[in-house]
Amino acid sequence: MKTLLVPACTSNLGKILSFIEEYLKNVNCSSKIISGINIAAEEIFVNICNYAYEGIEDVCVQIEFIASLNEIEIRFIDRGKPFNPLQIQEPDVTLSDEQREVGGLGIYLVKKLTDGVSYEYNDQQNILTFKKLL
Repeated sequence: MKTLLVPACTSNLGKILSFIEEYLKNVNCSSKIISGINIAAEEIFVNICNYAYEGIEDVCVQIEFIASLNEIEIRFIDRGKPFNPLQIQEPDVTLSDEQREVGGLGIYLVKKLTDGVSYEYNDQQNILTFKKLL
């Protein structure tokens, strides 16, 4: 497992994406899988930056290749206010942008781009994990 700890500031998005991409290239992921994972990671990280904290605190990103399952797990861990994005009602994507309520589109996208998303609040930490089969 590889771990990166950065302040929850959108200016660190490049560090997050480079960290993930370097790891994924080392386990021979296709560029299509890397692109989807980067989009999902960006959605999660930017939401943490914008909503988890009153000020700027750290976010831990962990990435792990589980060879026996041929999958990648990426975990975002923050000590922001407890929030389970999986409890948000999915947006009605059949509606136009003007008709659709604000919110929920990012986590909807994460669910569509990955093969599983889970959330837990443990030891005063939000832990959002997504998996992608290779």
